[in-house]
Amino acid sequence: MVKAIVGANWGDEGKGKITDLLAESSDVVVRFQGGANAGHTIINNYGRFALHILPSGIFYPHITNVIGNGVALDVDKLASELDAITGQGVPTPNLIVSERAQLLMPYHVLQDGYEEERLGGRAFGSTKSGIAPFYSDKYAKTGIQVCDLFDEARLKDRLHQVVEVKNILFEHLYHKPAVDEEGIYRELLRLREKIHPYVGDAVGFVHQALRERKTILLEGQLGSMKDPDLGIFPMTTSSHTLAGFGCVGAAVPPTAIEEVICVTKAYSSCVGSDTEPFVSEIIGEAGDELRRRGGDKGEFGATTGRPRRVGWFDAVATKYGCMVQGATQVALTCLDVLGYLDEIRVCVGYEISGVITDQFPTTPKLMGAKPVFVTLPGWKSDVRGVTDYQALPANAKGYVEFLEGQIGVPIKIVSTGPKRHDIAVR
Repeated sequence: MVKAIVGANWGDEGKGKITDLLAESSDVVVRFQGGANAGHTIINNYGRFALHILPSGIFYPHITNVIGNGVALDVDKLASELDAITGQGVPTPNLIVSERAQLLMPYHVLQDGYEEERLGGRAFGSTKSGIAPFYSDKYAKTGIQVCDLFDEARLKDRLHQVVEVKNILFEHLYHKPAVDEEGIYRELLRLREKIHPYVGDAVGFVHQALRERKTILLEGQLGSMKDPDLGIFPMTTSSHTLAGFGCVGAAVPPTAIEEVICVTKAYSSCVGSDTEPFVSEIIGEAGDELRRRGGDKGEFGATTGRPRRVGWFDAVATKYGCMVQGATQVALTCLDVLGYLDEIRVCVGYEISGVITDQFPTTPKLMGAKPVFVTLPGWKSDVRGVTDYQALPANAKGYVEFLEGQIGVPIKIVSTGPKRHDIAVR
């Protein structure tokens, strides 16, 4: 059985915790897209972790974790992350790095930063992790695969071809220094030795696991709104954030995915440029208060530390996000955060050019959308750690059931705190 765990919104929904939770009864966890530009925060018996490239099943000795071919693999960050978790007492994980994955290179990070600088006020709010240049090179067929590290003649040739072009770009468009081709080559050979024990045939492994009827979790990064095709283009990431891309990025047949678990917060949050459309945003003191109380240690990006924008639950965006993901169920996180509120608003529609709609629009129309709210009573109590759904206050259950009715997908998991088992199952 294959289950995909993906985000319904802008990312930061709590997918890492849900993956960590469901991994307990799974055999394989596969990261299938994205790079180290976003983090999955997990709290367990070993401590608190912000994973950026490792799959969220690494804390279980029975799990085989796979970095799939769809991932933008920053080998240096992978090596550092492995050292960091084992340094905190986590046993060395069972890990396979796909030999078909492509390498995020130092010049990708440089180019990302240079381009944001060039764009100035028109910048996309990139994390400057090199993701857009990486995927540009991948689809321009100038990327370098993990398997190329083990063929030095091929590696040198491919590196020379791409550096030749990058240096023209850096010197003449960005007016920056050329990169050192030989230095990059030597660094790649050094990093090759760090990941050599983990590199393998991930495609063959996954298909063998399917034949053996193993339970496989596909772990997505970011969320529906950040997909370059179906999200708020161009304020998106550069990889496909949808469960359907798991069929490519994890080499899983479309017929194998049986469940799609869409994760969404009990309110909205978003890391990115202030120019991004975020219809249900809360600003001022009320927004600062929610940001301070939110998440595990406040609403700040696990990768960048940037303060997240926060808002009321956006049922229009979430219904659309679940639809394009093909959600079979929803996991609602951070319900405990809202316990301080007398009243809670929910965005149930958008007003666009004087017309109210509950359908999520394309970006030009979204830029002018105004929220249509309904107001629900709060529960004014601390529900952190509650594991029996029926023990929740009536207004908390009413809130969950109202959201379920708005998005049209059953909410089966309700998270009531940051720890692994702070979960109420419906």
